[in-house]
Amino acid sequence: MDYKKLAELLFPDNKLSVEEIEKKYPKRNLPEGAYVTRFAPSPTGFMHLGGFFQALIDYNIAKRSGGVFYLRIEDTDQKREVAGASAIILGTLTSYGFLPDEYELKGGVTIGNYGPYYQSERKEIYKAYAKKLVAEGKAFPCFCRKTEGLSDVKESREKKFETGINEDKNVCRHLTIEQIEKNLKEGKKFAIRLKSAGNGVDKIKFNDCAKGEVEMVANSVDAILLKNDLMPTYHFAHAVDDTLMGTNVVVRGEEWLPSYPLHKEIFEALGFKQPKYIHSPLIYKLNEKGNKNKISKRKHPEADMRHFDVEGYDKQAVVEYLMNLINSNFENWRKANPTADIMEFPFNGFKITANTPIFDTIKLNDVSKEIISRYPAEKCYQELLAWARENSLENVDYLVKDKEYVTKVLNIDREKPKPRKDIYKWSMFFDVFDYMFGKPKSFEIDQTEEEKFKEVLREYKKYLNLSNKDVWFEKIKEMADKLGYATNNADYKQNPEKYKGNVAKVCEYVRIAITGRKNSPDLYEIMTLLGEKEVLERMSQFA
Repeated sequence: MDYKKLAELLFPDNKLSVEEIEKKYPKRNLPEGAYVTRFAPSPTGFMHLGGFFQALIDYNIAKRSGGVFYLRIEDTDQKREVAGASAIILGTLTSYGFLPDEYELKGGVTIGNYGPYYQSERKEIYKAYAKKLVAEGKAFPCFCRKTEGLSDVKESREKKFETGINEDKNVCRHLTIEQIEKNLKEGKKFAIRLKSAGNGVDKIKFNDCAKGEVEMVANSVDAILLKNDLMPTYHFAHAVDDTLMGTNVVVRGEEWLPSYPLHKEIFEALGFKQPKYIHSPLIYKLNEKGNKNKISKRKHPEADMRHFDVEGYDKQAVVEYLMNLINSNFENWRKANPTADIMEFPFNGFKITANTPIFDTIKLNDVSKEIISRYPAEKCYQELLAWARENSLENVDYLVKDKEYVTKVLNIDREKPKPRKDIYKWSMFFDVFDYMFGKPKSFEIDQTEEEKFKEVLREYKKYLNLSNKDVWFEKIKEMADKLGYATNNADYKQNPEKYKGNVAKVCEYVRIAITGRKNSPDLYEIMTLLGEKEVLERMSQFA
């Protein structure tokens, strides 16, 4: 067969040659050892937690090596595209401090010289390389009815590539040029398939940067490269785009691992060098029965990165929690370096966890508590206000009007060697400190202690003194001694039957009257902020 003639028949109007394209995409001028990574999501909805997990790996590999991190939108499956999704993706990356070095705004500015960064705008590029493969006898037209191409959906990936074996070579690979001409004249649509040289028996080995050496059956599938709308499948676009755009490390979920043999054959057919691969593990979550399921946008709100914003999680906490899932030694490093910048952590993208990461909300909460506890009050205020402006408009006016008071409330038991850790998300603020913005509506007092509780409050009104903390506490002790409470804890432990309780119990009664709770931040700071008049009013309702 005259393959060059066939290529001209199939692509009579292609506007670009491969030679012209490659002049537009010169080799990147980067320092030795620099990595170019890309985050390449499909714009089918929100930013998925698993995608953000991969983007975090991409960003760190590129930035720590002096390389480039870019965003490419894989929008070739336009039936599944959701309007505004690409803006959500870029907005999420930016809000977490991971602005790509190169990206494109839909219908707007392009940052970088290796675009377009939307695959739907690169159609002529894919056609040029498909034409080249046809002209070399490495690809052929397929007129079969179902030529939409291999979907990026998991089911298709696994069914097509779990063995690497195709039942039969595609029948269209045997069409004569006369038959092809006839089909074209009849207006039949065609896809372009790879003419695989695999036999379904030979095996290949390759090194995955996360999983080590992997052995698989070589590809023998006549896989679709261009669908019958002449848009590329992921497999073909991956080879063309990542080569032209200079990607030398590809981070993707481990569900793509079975497609490696096909990708290897496509790269070889094009004469391209493959990048390094990191097939990262998927994130799971335990259900009520203790069974693990993949994080799913249908079942788990945490799958949507916007969930953490709405809930008010601190962004640094989300990043640090995910960093610990990526590199298990991050947690110990953070304990040893509590105030160090996260970029000082010796991140190694090629030694990410091989274990299945389990998303644990309790662990995230602990990480977030720790981080927020180290923030100065002013930063807490700014973060709280930013969250409220997006998610709690009813509180914005108050926060702005009473900034000084709110900042003082935030500073209770803060900026100390052992700061209190009450808050793990900004949405908790008005619940945790509700007693600072109005009288408590409920009180944690046991009925059996009600008489002693009221007795302490009746007497304490005579001793209240908020001039300074030492005087305040001495007055508490003086009153406690008068009422029969131990002022020395050692005495109380030796002879508890001699006393009604100890000073701690007296403070607890006062605390309950003021806050409604047995536990709260520093009682003296709370009372000082509320003021003597408010404190007396709160105690008076009981005595």
